Amino acid sequence: MEMTIYDVRAELLKAMAHPARLRMIDALAESDKCVRELQEVVGSSLPTVSRHLARMKACGIVSSRREGNCIYYSLLVPCILSVFDCIDEAASAEADRKTAACSVSTFAGE
Repeated sequence: MEMTIYDVRAELLKAMAHPARLRMIDALAESDKCVRELQEVVGSSLPTVSRHLARMKACGIVSSRREGNCIYYSLLVPCILSVFDCIDEAASAEADRKTAACSVSTFAGE
C-alpha cells in the first residue's frame, strides 16, 4: 500500500514526538553537535540518544557525518522549527482559554 501525504506527515510527527528529540532538534538549530554534546543536552544514556537520533535520521529530520571518533548531527530541514512556533502558539491559546474559563467560573461563584 502506498503511503499518503498524511501517512508521511504522521511518521514525521511521531519521529519528533518525544521531549528529548525536541530538545535535540532545538540544539541542532543552533549548530551541528556531536552525539556526546546531544547526550548532555538531554541527560540520557548514549544508547538512548543514539536511538533517538537514528529515528530522526530515518525520517530525514537530521543527517550525520563522521569526523575522527565523533559523529556529528545536523538539522537537515530547519523549516521543521516552524512547527514548534505553531505548537507554542496553540499551547498559549489553550492556556489563555483555560485561564478565561477559570475566571468566568470564579466570577460566577462570587
